[in-house]
Amino acid sequence: MEHVLGKTRRPGTCLFEPPGKGFCAKEDLLLYRNGGCICLLNRFPYTNGHLLVAPTRHVSCVTELNEKEMTPLMALVSAATAILRRILEPDGFNIGLNLGSEAGAGIADHLHFHIVPRWRDDVNFMTVLADVRAIPEHIETTYDRLLPEFQAYYQLQKTAP
Repeated sequence: MEHVLGKTRRPGTCLFEPPGKGFCAKEDLLLYRNGGCICLLNRFPYTNGHLLVAPTRHVSCVTELNEKEMTPLMALVSAATAILRRILEPDGFNIGLNLGSEAGAGIADHLHFHIVPRWRDDVNFMTVLADVRAIPEHIETTYDRLLPEFQAYYQLQKTAP
């Protein structure tokens, strides 16, 4: 609620540049970090399993990415979507990014994709009508459920040619 009311202090570091070198960190909701990209749970999700996927390099637009960054970034978007499909069994997804604050980017200076699982008859109308979000599972529980899948993906990427 403190965040919604604008009373929380912004962190001194970029959300998409969590400290350390480890591939995961629960305190940062970091599920995956390898090479040039990261995946973390959105601390203020629209639905359970709302993921953020970003390049580790601080860029604000897709036009600033090079091919070496784009390929693993899109592979991670695909893998994260597959993991959510297996573990949370949503009926669909909203996947996208907002470029620039005028386009809705809350963090406009660091490009990031949103992967938002959607369920038939979910309650997202509440956000529009009452400025309320209904999240039926605690975010740390969701993290614990997703982490083993991201660990397996990490191992797979380490052994890939």
